[in-house]
Amino acid sequence: MSDQLQSAPAPHDAQFQRIEVIPSAGLIGADIRIPDVRLLDAATAQELRQAWLKYEVIRIRGQQLNEDEQITFGRWFGEFQISNPLPSPVTRADLPGIGRPGEVTQAPRAALYPQFTYVSNVIEQGLALGGLGDGELVWHSDMSSFEAPPSATILYAIEVPPTGGRTFFASAVRATAELPASKLEQLAALALKHDKIIDAAGYLRPGAQAVQDVSISPGHLHPLLIRHPETGHPALYLGRRPYAWLSGLAVMQSEALLDELWAHVTQEKFQWVQQWQAGDILIWDNRSLLHRREAFASTDRRLLRRLVIRGEAVIPYQQTDHAAVAA
Repeated sequence: MSDQLQSAPAPHDAQFQRIEVIPSAGLIGADIRIPDVRLLDAATAQELRQAWLKYEVIRIRGQQLNEDEQITFGRWFGEFQISNPLPSPVTRADLPGIGRPGEVTQAPRAALYPQFTYVSNVIEQGLALGGLGDGELVWHSDMSSFEAPPSATILYAIEVPPTGGRTFFASAVRATAELPASKLEQLAALALKHDKIIDAAGYLRPGAQAVQDVSISPGHLHPLLIRHPETGHPALYLGRRPYAWLSGLAVMQSEALLDELWAHVTQEKFQWVQQWQAGDILIWDNRSLLHRREAFASTDRRLLRRLVIRGEAVIPYQQTDHAAVAA
């Protein structure tokens, strides 16, 4: 696994004529060289979307976007999912040793731009500009506890730390492709509860109560094995590990199988990692990828502006789908 895409001379993907696509050295990820995304036309944007579907996570460097320009760019990928602002842990009174209530409060959502949430540890004049702080974020897929999880996440880097804060991606599509048909048949019969009380930083969401029995914690059931709605490929839809439960299985049996599947999907060969630079746009497929973030120094500033693209209800994978994809 490398946090760099292939060095020169890098092979370009000849499938694309309007954009320059440089695949990574791994199984997923590609750099897209576009001088200015503000000048995209419909045909070029369609190629960009096809590159995203093919490589699952794509990166465009060296961009300068204000809010309106990022919204215009994001619309090429679909309708926006308006989500709650990401809370900063330092604003919370229920997190002893972390929260600084009264000293720091959450900055309100900008009324003109409800499409955005901010991933940030920056505090200015007692206001936390975004959420999720500076700690590690566990492997997860965005908003997987929703009935219709998002299709894509678009992050634009405004400020990044000199070290740390990298974002790692693991392809459930690539990992699932290495499972035997007999295993897929077993997994296709299972549903997974996607927990909604723990956030990606590992904290209980505001107002949520911890439970000892994961089989009774709140969350949404999705098929464990899904069909990607655009590519047709099968993928394990794992969401996040804490509080997950395979419906109908004893907790110990569920835990053992989930441990096995998580170890498989997050192998290094299925990963790609993003080392952020200011001006980066990163777009990834939430239906096929897991992602996580490493911690970074609390004294460093990190500010990313996030758009989420509305998705559709999760589609279970069937053996007939396998035959169609193979053909």
